[in-house]
Amino acid sequence: MNLSDSKKKLALAGVVCGLVAACLAYFGNPANMAFCIACFIRDTAGALGMHQAEVVQYARPEIIGLVLGAFIISAATKEYRSTAGSSPMTRFVLGLIIMTGSLVFLGCPLRMVIRMSAGDLNAWVALIGFILGVGSGVIALKKGFSLGRAHVTNKAAGTVLPVIMLGILILSVGTSLLKASVTGPGSMHAPLIASLIGGLVFGAFAQKSRMCFAGSIRDIILMKNFDLFSVIAGLFAVMLIFNIATGRFVFGFDTPGIIAHSEHLWNILGMYAVGFAAVLAGGCPLRQLILAGQGSSDSAVTVIGMLVGAAICHNFGLAASGTAVNAETGETVAGAVPFYGKVACIICIAACFVIAFTNKRKEAK
Repeated sequence: MNLSDSKKKLALAGVVCGLVAACLAYFGNPANMAFCIACFIRDTAGALGMHQAEVVQYARPEIIGLVLGAFIISAATKEYRSTAGSSPMTRFVLGLIIMTGSLVFLGCPLRMVIRMSAGDLNAWVALIGFILGVGSGVIALKKGFSLGRAHVTNKAAGTVLPVIMLGILILSVGTSLLKASVTGPGSMHAPLIASLIGGLVFGAFAQKSRMCFAGSIRDIILMKNFDLFSVIAGLFAVMLIFNIATGRFVFGFDTPGIIAHSEHLWNILGMYAVGFAAVLAGGCPLRQLILAGQGSSDSAVTVIGMLVGAAICHNFGLAASGTAVNAETGETVAGAVPFYGKVACIICIAACFVIAFTNKRKEAK
C-alpha cells in the first residue's frame, strides 16, 4: 500500500482526505473548519479542563482517530518504528509556538487551505506568511540546523501517545468527566462515530501519503519537488467543489461567522511562526500527530507542546477573535488579535530564530 510512489496516488490520497473533511462539515463540524488540527487540539485541551473557555471544549474524536489511524496502518504495513531523538524541551517549545501562531491566525495550515477553498481571502493573505516561514526554516536547514538524530527505542515507548488518545476516547464515551461546550464552535460537531471513523481514515491516508503542509512547500523550495503538493491540491479541489456546491463559498474578507479576522499583518505573522516552527520541528501540526502515531516520541513531545500551548493561549487571552455579528444590535464586530497575543507572536518568531541558528549538526560547525 504505497501511495507516495506517484503524483496520481498522492493526489488521490488528498481527494480521500478532502472527502472526509467535506463529510464532517456536512454532518456538523463548523463548515469553514471541517478538520482543523490546532482548533481540535484546543477543544480537546478544554475538554480536559486545561483552559476555561467554555465555547471551545470538546474531546474531538478526529484527533484521536488521526493518531490511532496512523498507528494501526503503520503497524499493519510494518512501518511502525518506536524512535526518540534529542532536544525534547526544544521540541516542546516548538509545539507551543505552532499553537500560538495558529491561534493568532485562527487555524492550522490544514484549516488555512480549507478556508482558502471557501473563499476566505484572509487565508490567502496568511499563505504569504506561511510560505515565508517555511522559507526561513529552509534557510536554517541549509545552514546546518538539526535537533539531533532519532534513535530506535523500545517498541512500547512509541505507543504512549496512542494509548493516551485511546484513554481520552474512553473517558469521553464512558464517563461525564470531560467538559463539553453547549454553545460556540465546541458545540458544533459531527456525530462521534462519524468523527472517529473520519479521523481514522484521514490518519491512515495521511500516514501513507506523508501528507505535510509545511513539507510540501519545503520540498518545492529545496528540491523543486511537487509530489507532496499533489496531496494538498487534491484536498483543496474537493473542498472547493464542496463549498461551491453547498453554498458555503463566500468570497471576501470581513465575513461574519467563519471564525476569522482581517488583521492582515497578524494573519501573516501568525502563519509565519507556524511555518517556521513546523520546518524546525520536522512537520506541520497534522504531520506531528501522524508521526507520533507511527512511533515517534519526538513528535509526541511536540503534540504535548501544542496541547499545553492551546491552554496557555486561552488562559492568558492570547487567541484572536473572529468577526461576528452582535446579537443585540445586529452590527458586524470585526475580529482582532489581542495585544498580548501580538506580543506572544513576536516572541515566538524570535524564539524560532534562536532555535534555528543555535542548533546545528556537529559536522556543520
